[in-house]
Amino acid sequence: MFAYIVRRILLIFPTLLGIMVVNFLVIQAAPGGPVEQMIARIKGAGVHHAGRVSGAGQGDIAGTGAAPAAGRSESAGVYRGARGLDPELIREIERRFGFDRPAHERLLHMIRSYAVFDFGESFYRDRSVIDLVLDKMPVSISLGLWTTLLVYLISIPLGIAKAVRDGSRFDVWTSTVVILGNAIPGFLFAILLIVLFAGGRYLDWFPLRGLVSDNWSQLSRPMKLVDYFWHITLPVLSMVIGGFAGLTMLTKNSFLEEIPRQYVVTARSKGLSERRVLYGHVFRNAMLIVIAGFPGAFMGILFTGSLLTEIIFSLDGLGLLGFEAAVGRDYPVMFGTLYIFTLMGLLLNVVSDLMYHIVDPRITFEGHGGG
Repeated sequence: MFAYIVRRILLIFPTLLGIMVVNFLVIQAAPGGPVEQMIARIKGAGVHHAGRVSGAGQGDIAGTGAAPAAGRSESAGVYRGARGLDPELIREIERRFGFDRPAHERLLHMIRSYAVFDFGESFYRDRSVIDLVLDKMPVSISLGLWTTLLVYLISIPLGIAKAVRDGSRFDVWTSTVVILGNAIPGFLFAILLIVLFAGGRYLDWFPLRGLVSDNWSQLSRPMKLVDYFWHITLPVLSMVIGGFAGLTMLTKNSFLEEIPRQYVVTARSKGLSERRVLYGHVFRNAMLIVIAGFPGAFMGILFTGSLLTEIIFSLDGLGLLGFEAAVGRDYPVMFGTLYIFTLMGLLLNVVSDLMYHIVDPRITFEGHGGG
C-alpha cells in the first residue's frame, strides 16, 4: 500500500504539469486578452488618460501564463483597435502585463514560479494571487464544509432507509423529492429562499449579503457564532437541497447491491438482528463507493457548486474570484487558482484511496501501477 501511495504522489507532478500546459495552450486562442482590454479602455476614455496604465499590473507578472491578447495581427505586429495610439504606449502596456516575451518563455517562467508556489500578482487588484486566495478561502470553505457535512448526514441515512424499504410508499414519495432536487438547479432554490425568507417578498428573517455582519468584530463570542450561522443558513440550505439527490440514490443502490449477497444471508441465518446485519456487515461494503466519491463531491461543492450561490448571496469567495478573473482576463489569478484547485483535487484522490484501505483493509491496491 505504501509503494502505491508513493507512486500516486509522484504521478501528481506530471499530471499537474500536463493540465497547466494544456490550459496555457487553450488560453492562447481565447479572445479579448488584457492588453486588448486595456487598449479598449484607453480608446473609450480618451488617449489623454493613457498615462494611467503605468500603474496597471504592478509587480513581477511577466510569465504568469498570460496569453497574447486576441486580435493581434502577428504579421502587422499591432492590435486591432489600436490605431491612433502611440506604439511606445502599446509596448509599455505589453511590458506591464508581461507580454513582451515569447509564449514559450512565459510558459517556462510560469512552471518555474509555480513549482515554488510563486503565482505572481493580479493584473487589476494590486495584490498577490496567494493573498487573494487566502482572503477568499474562508467563505468557500465555510460553504463547502457545511454543505458537504449536511449532504452526507441527510443522504446516507435516507439512502439506507430507501434501500430497506425498497418499493414501499416511503421509497416512492422520497424518490419524488429526490428527483425534484436533482432536476432543479441549486441557484433556483437560492432565489426561492431569498423570495421567501430574505425580504424578497414575504419574510425578512435572514440577511442577503456577506458571511458576517458589518459589526461582527464588536460582537461577543457567542453572538459572533450566532451571526455567522445566521448569514450562512440560506446559502448552505440552497446548496444542500440541490446536492443531496445524487448521493442518496448512490447510497440506496449500493445497499441494494449488497443486501442479497451470500454473506448477508449467512449473517441472518445466525440469528443476528436486522440492525446488526445492516450496519455491522452491509454498511462497510456498501459505503466503499460512497467514500470514493467524497473527494470529488467536496471539490465540486467547494470550488464550482458554490459559484452561483456566492454571486446570488454576495459572498466574496473563491468561486466569485475565479469567475471575475475569467471575465476580466486576469490570467495570474486564473492560472494560480487553477493550479491550487488541481493540486488539491489530486491530493484528495490519494486521500480517497487511503480511505478505501481504512474502511476495508483487504483493499491494498498492490499490483496497480499507480493509475
